[in-house]
Amino acid sequence: MRHRPALVTSLLLCSLFAIAPDALAQKRTVYRCLRDNTVSLSTAPEPGSKCSKKEIEDTAGKVPNLWGELGVVQGTLYERMQDGKLVYGTRKLPGATPVLKFTVQTPPGSPAHAGLGKVGKAQLKPFDREFRAAAKANKVDDAFVRAIAHAESGFNDKATSAKGAMGVMQLMPETARELGVTDGYAHDQSIRGGAKHLSSLLRRYKGDFTRAAAAYNAGIGAVAKYGGVPPYKETLEYVQKVEALHILYRQALKLPPLNPPLRAAQ
Repeated sequence: MRHRPALVTSLLLCSLFAIAPDALAQKRTVYRCLRDNTVSLSTAPEPGSKCSKKEIEDTAGKVPNLWGELGVVQGTLYERMQDGKLVYGTRKLPGATPVLKFTVQTPPGSPAHAGLGKVGKAQLKPFDREFRAAAKANKVDDAFVRAIAHAESGFNDKATSAKGAMGVMQLMPETARELGVTDGYAHDQSIRGGAKHLSSLLRRYKGDFTRAAAAYNAGIGAVAKYGGVPPYKETLEYVQKVEALHILYRQALKLPPLNPPLRAAQ
C-alpha cells in the first residue's frame, strides 16, 4: 500500500468516521451516504446517493458514530478519483480501488419498547386507503404493515413513545428522516415510511416476518448481535403480539394463511 500521510491513519484511528485531506486541518469532514437502504461513509458526496455532511473537530474527545446501529460492520475502504481529487469511501463505485479491509463495532440496537397498541380485533377502517397504497407501492404484505401499526400505536397518529418514536408507525426521528418522512405525525407519511422500512427489513431477512418484527422493535444491530430475536422481555412480547395480529389481519383481509406459519426464532 502506498504511503498516504494522515489519511488512512486518521481513518483507522477514527474507525472510519472521519478523514481529513490536510493533516493540519482543525476539522475532519465525512459524508454519510444512503442508497437503497444501505449506509456508506465517504470523503466526498457519492454520485447517486443521498449524502449528509458531518464535520468533526480534531479536538473532540470522542468521535461520534456515523454508521448508526448496524451491529458489526465489515467492509472495504476504497479510493477513487472524483472531480480531479482523490476520494476515499466505503462503497465500491466505478473506478474505485480497494485500499484495506475493516471491521467496525457499532452500538447495539436501541433498547426495545413494548409498543403502545394492545392485541384486539383487527381494525380495517383506520387509514385503509393509505395502508393499501403503501403496501402495494413497497411490495409488502398489507396485513403485516397493519399488524405493526396496531402493535406500535393502535393507529393513533398522535402517539409518542417515551423514547421519542412518533405517529402511527412509531418511527424514530433519525429513521424517519432516512425514509424521507418530514412529519412523523402525518399518518400518510408515517405509513409510507413504515411500509418502506418493513419492506427493507423483509428483504434483509429473506421474508422472515419474525426477525423483521424484532428488528423494527429493537433494531437491526440487536438482531445481528443475538442471531435472531433479542432476549429482551419487551421484544419477545412485541413479537408475539405482532404474530397474533398478523394472523388476524390476514384473516380480516381475506388473505391465505401463512405457510409456514410465523414462529419465534431461537
